[in-house]
Amino acid sequence: MSWAEPTPFKGRFASLEPLAPEHLAGLIEAVKDGELWRLWYTSIPHPDGMKAEIERRLHLQSEGKMAPFTVFDAAGAIIGMTTYMNIDAHNKRVEIGSTWYAARAQRTSLNTECKLMLLTHAFEKLDCIAVEFRTSFFNQQSRRAIERLGAKLDGVLRSHIRHTDGSLRDTCVYSIIASEWPTVRSHLAYQLSRKR
Repeated sequence: MSWAEPTPFKGRFASLEPLAPEHLAGLIEAVKDGELWRLWYTSIPHPDGMKAEIERRLHLQSEGKMAPFTVFDAAGAIIGMTTYMNIDAHNKRVEIGSTWYAARAQRTSLNTECKLMLLTHAFEKLDCIAVEFRTSFFNQQSRRAIERLGAKLDGVLRSHIRHTDGSLRDTCVYSIIASEWPTVRSHLAYQLSRKR
């Protein structure tokens, strides 16, 4: 069993379940909301590639490299995916990434609550020293969302990897470290308590 084995989480606005093949139809419907695969600077799967993406994530889970989740909204509908990835059990570090949500769930309390549940588990159960977030320099929406969580920019990896269209990607690396967690936790709880 992996150090960061996926475990179910339930909140007011969202719940996370370990990714499973039977989530395929719901994930296909969710990714169609906003045609998310069209964003050139992301790696969101096309509906036709969703089965392969589920298989890829589950394979990485079997190798202890990833702990993937399916995200459900408060009504129980599948709304997207998120993942603990780049798992480093020895150094007690994880990245929260490969996250996407249907357009209707973006900029809602759902993302804040998902991140609060994942961060709480990472810092309070897994005893992480740091949790990382990475995104393309051009993904301004994702960068602002990461910054709203309270993560700080560690730096930019220039010409780090390639976008799906083959162009070079500058990767913005953010993190929250263990000593910052109590303040970040209070901040996220406050954000969730506010009416939107």
